[in-house]
Parts: sequence; C-alpha cells; structure tokens
Amino acid sequence: MGALELTTAQRKETVRKLLEEYHVPSQEIEESLRLIEEIAELKAQKNAIALGHNYMTPDVFYGVSDYTGDSLELSRIAAQAKANILLFNGVHFMAETAKILSPEKKVLIADLDAGCSLAESITADDVRKLREQYPGIPIVSYINCSAEVKAEVDVICTSSNAVRIVESLPSDTVVLIPDVYLAGNVQKKTQKKIIPWHGKCMVHELYSVVDVHITRRYFPEATILAHPECKKEVAALVDFVGSTSQMIQYLKEHKPKQALLLTECSMTSNLRKEIPEVQFISMCQNCPHMKKITLRKIRDTLLYEKNEVDVSEPTRSRARKALERMLELSR
Repeated sequence: MGALELTTAQRKETVRKLLEEYHVPSQEIEESLRLIEEIAELKAQKNAIALGHNYMTPDVFYGVSDYTGDSLELSRIAAQAKANILLFNGVHFMAETAKILSPEKKVLIADLDAGCSLAESITADDVRKLREQYPGIPIVSYINCSAEVKAEVDVICTSSNAVRIVESLPSDTVVLIPDVYLAGNVQKKTQKKIIPWHGKCMVHELYSVVDVHITRRYFPEATILAHPECKKEVAALVDFVGSTSQMIQYLKEHKPKQALLLTECSMTSNLRKEIPEVQFISMCQNCPHMKKITLRKIRDTLLYEKNEVDVSEPTRSRARKALERMLELSR
C-alpha cells in the first residue's frame, strides 16, 4: 500500500469511523484515539517511523503506521528511511529482516513474543542437516524464517517471486523451506523437483476446500483470492493466487463486485477502506501473533525504547547475502 500520508487528525477520524463500524464501545474508541495522539508525539520526538504489515488491525494499520505493505517491502522502505528508530508493527522475523538490512538503526517491536508458526517450524540446525541430506542441492527459504535460518540458506524468496527464484537456479532440484503449501503451489508452476519442508502457517492452513464450495454456493458472483500459503487443493479452486501485495494489486485493477480473501482477517478489514467499490465477504482466520501488537504496547515500546531487535554478526551479514541474492535474481 505504501506511505500513509495522514495527519494525526485524519488518522484519528479514520480509526474512529472504522471502529464505530465494528461497534467497538465508545470508551475503547476514545482510548485508542488518545494513544494514537501520544504515539504521534513520540514518533516526532524520537525521529521514529512505524512500519505496518497488511495483517495489522485497522487501529494500528491506519492509526500509527507511516508505511504499510508486506514484510519485504517494509524492510526495503526501512533501509532507505532517514529515521533513528524503526518500529515494526508485525511479527519478530519481519523486525529481524529490517535489522539485517538496516544494522545502523534501532529496530523495535511492540511485543518480542509476536512469533510465526512458519519461522518456528525450522532451525538453522535443520538447514545444516538438509545440506548433508541433499549435498549440492540449492536451498531456498521463504522470507518467513529467522535470521539464523536466512544465514544458512542460498537465497531467500517471497510468495510473489518464489517461482522466479526457483527457476533462476542452475539445478533441476531445489529444496524450498519452510512452508509445505507454498512449496506445493510452486511445484505446480515449475518442471523442477521441489523438496519441501513440513512447516505451515497456522492461519492459512485453516482454509479448506469446503470454504470455497460454500462461498461459491452462497456468493456465486464473488471472486475468491488465496494466499500461496494455503493448501494446493484450495489454491486450485480459487480465481487468483498471490501474495498480499499481488492480491491488493489484483483487486485495485479488477474491482470485482464481491471478493473473499483467504488470508489473515485484518487484511480484509483494512481493504474495506482502501477499495470501497468492492464488497468484501469475511471468512475470518486471525493470527494470534499479529494480534499481540496493540496501540498500548506500541506507545510503551516507543516511550521506553524497549523490545529492541538485534541480529549479531556474522549471522546478519550472511543473512543479508541471501536477501541480496534474491534481489539480484528478481530483477
């Protein structure tokens, strides 16, 4: 989505309207608006910017995030930003990625326990064992992994460029970690043999073939979009499969009458304001880790400059090489 160039007053009004639509009690709304104002003052005092992932709740997304998007886009923005402090409103591996690309800046996250089921499904030691098991075979990791895992692989990929990265490698076989469903969806688009890991996103794996059939029955005009972290059986039945940024681009270009997004629920909530021409159908699956990021925690984190995310050398430099190789292969 990019930069949210909103004044504090505009942010408060946007959040007020959104929360009223969701019938949030007035007392809670007023508390949210006070926190938004406090956070704006702290950002100005400390030369800080807030980066908001697409899965943040609307109060965080519109209320305090200066830039919004997927994890890689936000880390790129962070590397170019002239700020002393980067506050990453997302999960821990995303803040780590920002630190890898911006080692000179202080990177904060509102909750250090905001994890990720994918990132936690594989360790650096697991990658080293894969090297022994598949000698000479390139290992590609989805960006949803820890800095330690990034440091052990050959190249990183995102959900939007995974096929391109796999196709660019000089090998007929590729190990693709950690998401087994992303690996399965990539396998459908390449002649190369994909060796998967067994990791899963705890949100996307909940969407089923039945969900698609029910939507087709009761909302026959709806366009269904799925993230490639969904099961390949689900992906085979929908109208479009793509990353969060690709889904947003598709919706803006095609503007279907109705749409159902098989991804984290808050993205649908945020897009209702972004693309009002589309009627969004909700089939909510929430990420409990993303929901750990709240306005109160953001305020306290900035106020005390706590919850700093750091990546030690040489892990950072090795992980950066894997990220930079992705950028080179994606051109």
